[in-house]
Amino acid sequence: MRVKICGITQEDDARVAADAGADAIGLVFYEPSPRHLCSLKLARNIALSVGPFVSVVGLFVNPEKQYLEQILKSVPLHLLQFHGEETPEFCESFERPYMKVVRMQQNIDLATEINRYAGASGILLDTYKKGVPGGTGESFNWERVPHNSAKPLVLAGGLSPSNVAQAVKIAQPSAVDVSGGVEAAPGIKDKHKVRAFITSAKSELISD
Repeated sequence: MRVKICGITQEDDARVAADAGADAIGLVFYEPSPRHLCSLKLARNIALSVGPFVSVVGLFVNPEKQYLEQILKSVPLHLLQFHGEETPEFCESFERPYMKVVRMQQNIDLATEINRYAGASGILLDTYKKGVPGGTGESFNWERVPHNSAKPLVLAGGLSPSNVAQAVKIAQPSAVDVSGGVEAAPGIKDKHKVRAFITSAKSELISD
């Protein structure tokens, strides 16, 4: 079970996540978010602080192409994560692996969305909340996650150390993604929660 700790805003938190066994960290480049990284120097330093075996993911919401290209010149991102209405063509134009977020509205045709983003490395499933592109802190019905997807599925939305093992057991995703569920304050991680989350997420796989 791969685990991504998202919304990292400081080097110490990145190192805590890496040392605890996180497979990836997420850096937010979306100004309305309290986890937004306005300093590219800081973003670069965070990315370089985790070593070569932890993937660094950049999170974007309907970014301008020029803005994203500027970030790619400064920050070593392994994967792009798109939370907005970006088209497949836009997502693929950066010639970088990417993941597309699908917000689980009640009548969403998930198979169609997965097929639409055929070039994606994976699909991240998040809770739908009108006007909020992510970081809702709320979960959705994990039984809605298909177990025979053509793409790797990443589960997000309201996960925490106390519920991630159950979420993994029900949804059987390829990976889980958490931000607010392991924070002491917006953008500031709680190292004990980070460690507990990663342990719980990976222990469910071992127990099976």
